[in-house]
Amino acid sequence: MQDNRVELNGVKVHPFTSREDLLDYVSEKKGILVAINAEKILHATPETRSIINRNIGYCDGYGAVMALKKKGYRDAVKIPGCELWLSIIYATYKKGKSFYLVGGKQEVIEQTIQKLKEHFPGIQIANYRNGYIKTDEEKQALIDDIASKKPDVVFVAMGSPKQELLMEEMMQRHPAIYQGLGGSFDVYTGNVKRAPKWWVDHNLEFAYRLIRQPSRIKRQIHLNRYWLMVQLGMI
Repeated sequence: MQDNRVELNGVKVHPFTSREDLLDYVSEKKGILVAINAEKILHATPETRSIINRNIGYCDGYGAVMALKKKGYRDAVKIPGCELWLSIIYATYKKGKSFYLVGGKQEVIEQTIQKLKEHFPGIQIANYRNGYIKTDEEKQALIDDIASKKPDVVFVAMGSPKQELLMEEMMQRHPAIYQGLGGSFDVYTGNVKRAPKWWVDHNLEFAYRLIRQPSRIKRQIHLNRYWLMVQLGMI
C-alpha cells in the first residue's frame, strides 16, 4: 500500500479526508492508530517520532489539520479519537467483530462495558480490564489473553506513549486494529465532561479547556508558538 503520509516536524501523519477514509484504510491494513495533535508535533522527540512513524498517525486535533492544509492537503479533516473508537465499533460490531478494552479505573471500565452493551446490542466483548498494570507478570498475562481470545479490535486507554508501547507488544503477538484512547473511557461514561458541541464544531475545544482550567495557560503559549511556526512554514 502506498505511503501517503506527510511529515510535520518529522512526525508522519496520514491526511485522511474523512472518518470513512480512515475506516477504509484500517479495514485493509491492521495496525495501531495514534492520535496526533499540535502538542505531539511541536514537542516530538526521537522516541515519540519513532513510535508514531511505525504506526498510523491521524489528525486528532485541528492543529495537525492546519499544518496539513498549509502544505496543500486542503481536504484533510480532524477525526477526534474520543469519537473515532465509537465509529469503529458502529461500523463493525454488526459484522460479528469482537472487541477487547484496556484502561481506566476498575469502576470506569465496568461502566464503559455496561454502556457499550446498551448502545450496541449484541456487541461481542472478548474481555476487558483496568489500566493499572503494575508488574511484568500482569502485562504478560494480558498479552497472552489477547493472543488467546484473538479480538478484531483492541482499545487501550492509558495515555501516550505508554499505551502505544503496550499496543506494539500486543500487536507482535496478535495482529488486529488497535487504537490508543487516552481518557476517552472517562469522557464516554460522563466522568469527565468534554467541551460542548459548538466549541468542538468551531475548533475551539482548546479555548473551552483553557476557560475551565486556567492553569493550562502555559500549554496555550506553546500552541501560539506552534501556530506561528506553521504560518512561517517551519512545521
